[in-house]
Amino acid sequence: MTAVHFGAGNIGRGFIGLLLHEAGHDLVFVDVNGPLIAAISAASSYQVIEIGPGGRQHTVTGFTAIDSAADRPAAVSAVAEADITTTAVGPTVLRFIAPVIADALRVRSPELAPLIVMACENALQATDLLRAEVATLLSDSPEALERAIFANTAVDRIVPTADPADGLDVRVEPFCEWAIESGPFGDALPSIPNAHFVADLAPYIERKLFTVNTGHATSAYLGRAAGHEFVHDAIADPAVRAGVVAALEETSRLLVMRHGFETAVQDAYRATALERFANAALADPVTRVGRQPLRKLSRHERFIEPAAALAEAGIEPVGLLTAIGAALRFRVDDDAESLELAERLGADTAPHIVESVMGVTSGHALFDPLVRVVADAQD
Repeated sequence: MTAVHFGAGNIGRGFIGLLLHEAGHDLVFVDVNGPLIAAISAASSYQVIEIGPGGRQHTVTGFTAIDSAADRPAAVSAVAEADITTTAVGPTVLRFIAPVIADALRVRSPELAPLIVMACENALQATDLLRAEVATLLSDSPEALERAIFANTAVDRIVPTADPADGLDVRVEPFCEWAIESGPFGDALPSIPNAHFVADLAPYIERKLFTVNTGHATSAYLGRAAGHEFVHDAIADPAVRAGVVAALEETSRLLVMRHGFETAVQDAYRATALERFANAALADPVTRVGRQPLRKLSRHERFIEPAAALAEAGIEPVGLLTAIGAALRFRVDDDAESLELAERLGADTAPHIVESVMGVTSGHALFDPLVRVVADAQD
């Protein structure tokens, strides 16, 4: 069995690649980072090192690598012959991967089982986004699209900034979760022992996004504002922790309302997330976790989506609005999105920013509170 994984970075090697390896797949890493691909090609193994309480060490072998920028035909051929194709590249990069997958499906033998395609990204329904891109490219060959099964997933593992001294080895937290929707597979579920299949993925995606991602980013934004360098220091600050807890109590309330999670179960999940943020072994910089604030403040992401849903239900999301205010003030010199956000705050009106950045229009229950938060950040 062969799995082609787009994105040979730390998450690709230390999470999805590891689980696919443990499921018995030969791995093919595809990336546009030439030096990284050369290093992977020259290696016979690498280590995934779990850091923190209960951590173990895993050895990954049986992999090859392709630089898709230098040898696109090789990437197309690999996907055309694979059993599974996964991604960990960031939601905005999926459109650049879609042409390779589309071309691979054009030449894939109809005698092969359908290619399983799963976008393992921190975004709602990321595989649907990828499928839509592929479908557009195959509009002249709709039969080729039938040579693939597209399944949404929810992924969860904190992978901190790499230490250059580690080489290809990856340090990760011990916790990981990979949930995959079962519906597209019918009765023929793929064998990935360390993943779990669920009939309805939406609750799991939103639980992770609105608890782990919301909480992690809130820790970073409030922590940065308080002068902390690392997430574990931020969450140890009582004032920051109180702000994170306030935001997550609100998202937990929404998750219980929307998906019927038992309150005690959601409370335990939230407590586990807070423990994960406090893992000092990760030494995760707030500047890494808070990067790309424009994306994180978009309509269906970790802040605006739950805040909007609560506002629609007549509940004022005070904790989330505080986190949003901190996100608006986040600045990192080497993060283009934070610099662009600063420029827009200086040039645009608050109502226009709410509409253009956050996707909330006038008349929505969250619009006026967001305008006040943005205006405050502009002062």
